[in-house]
Amino acid sequence: MHTRRRLLAFGATLSLAGTHTTVSEADLAYRVVSPDGRVEAILAIDGDGRPTWQILFDGKAVIAPSPLGLDLGPDGVLAQGLAVIGISRTRVDRRYTLVAGKTRNARDRCHQLRLDLEGTNGRRRLQLVVRAYDDGVALRYRVRAAVIKAELTAFKFPADYTCWGFNMGRFNTAHEGHFLPVRASSIRESDLYDVPLVCLTGSAVFAIAQADLNDYPGMGLSGAAAGATGVHIKLAPRRDDPTIAVRSRPDGEVLSPWRVVMVADQPGRLIESTIIMNLNPPGRIADTHWIRPGKYAWDWWSGEIVAGITSRGMNDATIERFIDFAARLGLPYMLIDAGWYVTADGHMGGPGADVLRSIPEIHLPALVEYARQRHVGLWLWTHWKALQPRIDEAYALYQRLGIKGIKIDFFNRDDQDIVNWYHRLLAKAASHRLLIDLHGAYPPDGICRTWPHLLTQEGVKGAEYNKWGPAITATHNVTLPFTRMLLGPMDYTPGGFRSVTPDDFVARKDLPLVQTTRGQALAMYVVYESPLQAVADTPDAYKDQPGTDFLAVVPTSWDETRVIAGEIGLFIAIARRSGGDWFLGAMTNEQPRTLTVSFQFLRDARVHGTIYADGNTPSTLAISERTFNPHDSIDIHLAGSGGAAIHLRGPLPHGSNVRRSMSAGRPIVPPRQDHFPTAR
Repeated sequence: MHTRRRLLAFGATLSLAGTHTTVSEADLAYRVVSPDGRVEAILAIDGDGRPTWQILFDGKAVIAPSPLGLDLGPDGVLAQGLAVIGISRTRVDRRYTLVAGKTRNARDRCHQLRLDLEGTNGRRRLQLVVRAYDDGVALRYRVRAAVIKAELTAFKFPADYTCWGFNMGRFNTAHEGHFLPVRASSIRESDLYDVPLVCLTGSAVFAIAQADLNDYPGMGLSGAAAGATGVHIKLAPRRDDPTIAVRSRPDGEVLSPWRVVMVADQPGRLIESTIIMNLNPPGRIADTHWIRPGKYAWDWWSGEIVAGITSRGMNDATIERFIDFAARLGLPYMLIDAGWYVTADGHMGGPGADVLRSIPEIHLPALVEYARQRHVGLWLWTHWKALQPRIDEAYALYQRLGIKGIKIDFFNRDDQDIVNWYHRLLAKAASHRLLIDLHGAYPPDGICRTWPHLLTQEGVKGAEYNKWGPAITATHNVTLPFTRMLLGPMDYTPGGFRSVTPDDFVARKDLPLVQTTRGQALAMYVVYESPLQAVADTPDAYKDQPGTDFLAVVPTSWDETRVIAGEIGLFIAIARRSGGDWFLGAMTNEQPRTLTVSFQFLRDARVHGTIYADGNTPSTLAISERTFNPHDSIDIHLAGSGGAAIHLRGPLPHGSNVRRSMSAGRPIVPPRQDHFPTAR
């Protein structure tokens, strides 16, 4: 009776939906299998009361039995001496609609196991929740604690896997780096890898990630102890007390993020997965009609030179030039970047920065009206340190002016306090109907499901680095979809049209070059997920240029996504549908190759297609037209560092719940031919 009373009390305090079974069933209850039967998670408690977890795919271990637990500092370590006092199982199967992203309709379907644990001294309790999805496993902790010093979650590898990871080395970074191949045995305890870490097992691929990060710090991954292979979690320390990572809420409860292991039989299936979003709470915005994905013109990337402007810089004439360009190309937005508001010393995040006052050369009300008359909405850039103390005033002002969105930059942190501020700034922005783009941000965790007005974010080494050096290679570009992009949208800022060979590339701040082809530039708009997408170059770069018509019509949000082919760091081909149109993007590394693409994804439709393939030079295209049906396949020839894009126009798939290709709620229109005739 005493044990039963304890179990019921604990279940009431830390309950999740489910039906309790008796403790005597514990040995059988520790196993949870995905709905399709391919993914299996095993929770176990050994004879010393130490919890472990293990993950199998198609009967083979991808994660060997690995320790679990929490270090609560002065309150002790919850990693041994634990006994099961409650078990519950739950089946989850719900469908939901995404406002923007890789797919319109998603399904959250899994089997869940919850273990309620208690220390042998009867003082400390810990809850473990594990979910088995068809595309991965997720685990989280719930505990009552004053502080958490460290998390003891580990991922032991049964073999020396080939992995791809970004070794950021320390916390408090912009999370912008290269995901490089590394043997698992070479990951050291002193390393700190960002999420995701992607590994090939020989028969499967998996990615270690996190989801639903709230009131808890971000994580990095460090190597196992000498002689072992695998990684374990490290938490970003608090700023006010670096000896701890988490200070619990006043009620004392801590709910960790989900620790996710995405798994599939090939890398492309991970790209299609919605598991990261599934693990986040449903959307908290009832009326989402104002959340409109789209592309934007941008004044920052091209530097200080724009033809047709006698006084280039942060002034009305420059901004009007970019607004005119956005209007001609049918882009719904133009982003005014750093330099528009008053500062005392030029430091956009310094104490003299005033996000409520524009510099004398910028007249925001007039620019908003100028843009509105041309069906273009304006975004504003801000430094987070300048915005934070005046966020309520700023948001109210921007809403009154008619600003559509805010790009908030230079966080470079993922400690508990900054994570909580993300949630506050998103909630406040929603109340003022302001769209958000986060820069210098930690990697996505699926929060865009909860707050869909967060259209995109950084935490990616993108096209801006072309201004400073040769880091943005074709290999980097075709690695990102299989690594960073698994977690959610990324503001890579594509659109560089000044293409040269890698040998001819030089870094320059004004009118920067790209060392990939025009075909790859177009393909990025299909391959890279980002409901807010830049058209980053100057208006002059697109005038009379082949491929500009594709930029005008390619959407930024999709009804469905199909990965056609791909290998990490080598090549990728993705097809995405918006309404009745399909768009296909293909990219390769520095190695030229021919990809054979099947059009089975068209089902029974016969469609007309425009193919934008690599031309004879990096900046030219070979453009052709033809019809396609589901039985067709074609060979796409990609130049080294090249790519291709295809626009397939056809009828709406029968019985599909689809949306039209839209740009800020308006049908996308081609560019006016008097300004942007397309060479063919």
